[in-house]
Amino acid sequence: MSTFGGAFRRVAALVFAIFTALLPLPALAQNRPEVEKQFQQWIAGDLGPEAGKAGISEKTLTAAFKGVTLNWSLPDLVPPGTSPPKEQDQTQAEFSSPGAYFNEKRLQTLAATGRGLAATHAATLKRIEAAYGVPGEIIVAIWGRESGFGRAKLPYSAVQVLATKAFMSTRRQMFREELIAALKMIERGDVDAAAMKGSWAGALGQPQFMPSSYLKYAVDFDKDGHPDIWNSVPDALASIAHYLQKEGWQRGRDWGFEVSIPTYITCAQEGPDRAQPVSAWASKGIGRISGKPFPSGDLKADGMMLVPAGRHGPEFIVTPNFYVLKEYNNSDLYALFIGNLADRIASGAGPFRAPWGDIGKMLRSDVLAMQKALVAKGYDVGNVDGLPGYKTRRALGDWQAKNGLSPTCFPDPSLKGKIR
Repeated sequence: MSTFGGAFRRVAALVFAIFTALLPLPALAQNRPEVEKQFQQWIAGDLGPEAGKAGISEKTLTAAFKGVTLNWSLPDLVPPGTSPPKEQDQTQAEFSSPGAYFNEKRLQTLAATGRGLAATHAATLKRIEAAYGVPGEIIVAIWGRESGFGRAKLPYSAVQVLATKAFMSTRRQMFREELIAALKMIERGDVDAAAMKGSWAGALGQPQFMPSSYLKYAVDFDKDGHPDIWNSVPDALASIAHYLQKEGWQRGRDWGFEVSIPTYITCAQEGPDRAQPVSAWASKGIGRISGKPFPSGDLKADGMMLVPAGRHGPEFIVTPNFYVLKEYNNSDLYALFIGNLADRIASGAGPFRAPWGDIGKMLRSDVLAMQKALVAKGYDVGNVDGLPGYKTRRALGDWQAKNGLSPTCFPDPSLKGKIR
């Protein structure tokens, strides 16, 4: 690609259209050299004009794509002339027990390393907390979970990954937007294309930001002239804190508390849309499993019940900060992992007190059938996808109570065929 001038782009776009119209579709999928040609034509005739409108210079575009070819090893690729893979067969996929997510050996290792690094960077973390309101242990926990405290290898060229997925993946538009964001980073001089390393999914640096998140949240905390989330620990840690602050982190509040919910209180009350003051939960008889009182500053503030395994595992009252952690990675288990790891780093806490039941033996098709049956009865189960989210859990608990069963708020084999 020696130039991306207007005339070249128009000719390349015309050639691309004629080429793809004439070439048989099966050949497109099977002949990689031909697909590589299409990729180069797509860069010049399709991506190039959009990048130009976004303020990307021809110089930056040429430098960014010098020598870049498709990465055929990435998952979820849909080469031209092929069809996207069919959705996973619901009859074959089992969901895992939530407890499988919390590998104790891994958590102990991350906590031990995290405590040491929290001490090493104590002064920096104190300044970051003063600026953004996020406790140091939360920041260090995310740092450890995302990139092994910056030690994980990031072998992929972010430009290559993003361009490959923007050209031929199941989520082309999303990756196209991220590719434009990455080019903006290069354009403004934050990082060279060759130094922009990331994961196979295009996530960048020690915080594992997508390029659009980098543009929103990355900060130059060490004041060297630009945010560097690859090599600067202060920048990486402050960028994590800035992300959480902008997503709504409430200064001075914890993420949540493991609790014991008495059997006379239904478990079908969880969810961010059913918040109550923590004092209201406490007045019903819900207390911290540790025996400690809830912090006085939390009593008048909102708390939400969370039972990720229903009555088969640990139970929680979480704060709005829990849902901010989910903005980083939209998973209850991820947010609980970060919260528990942060507690271990800060105070030497151990695993959750209540054990996780071995309940990951259901096929997704079984759960899907329950969801469909509950929807037919007028229940809101959230996503009808064979996975037990909080709306499915509480709908199941409500159905159990109405049918003379003790609410467990989680699908298990004993319920198969009963909800019709």
